[in-house]
Amino acid sequence: MLLHFDQRTSIYLQVLYWFKKRIVMGEFKRGESIPSRRALANELKIHPNTAQKVYKELEDQLLITTDRNVPSKVTLDQSIIDRARTELLENAVKQFVDSIYAIQIPLEEVIINFEKEYNIQKRSDLNA
Repeated sequence: MLLHFDQRTSIYLQVLYWFKKRIVMGEFKRGESIPSRRALANELKIHPNTAQKVYKELEDQLLITTDRNVPSKVTLDQSIIDRARTELLENAVKQFVDSIYAIQIPLEEVIINFEKEYNIQKRSDLNA
């Protein structure tokens, strides 16, 4: 696991986003056990309380389940994962639109440049 922290955003929020993204992308599969809180804290070099806070939020959002004396697991419910995916998409779109709107770029120009960059990324992934 590798995570480079941005000094402008709380570590908790960055780890939460990182974890949700991995679940949505299927890197942590439905029903799969996930690292313990202590293992996550050691791996990411974060305070154990931060890892605990992330897991608590993931539990509250029903993305993971934790039973006594059993490792936490990713939910089996695809609709919950789909909801997290929609949330990540909506947040990314909002941030993108906010930044583009602030510099008053016409929508037509945004769409052209977005498609161009998206296709570059897609080709890059195919060649990797």
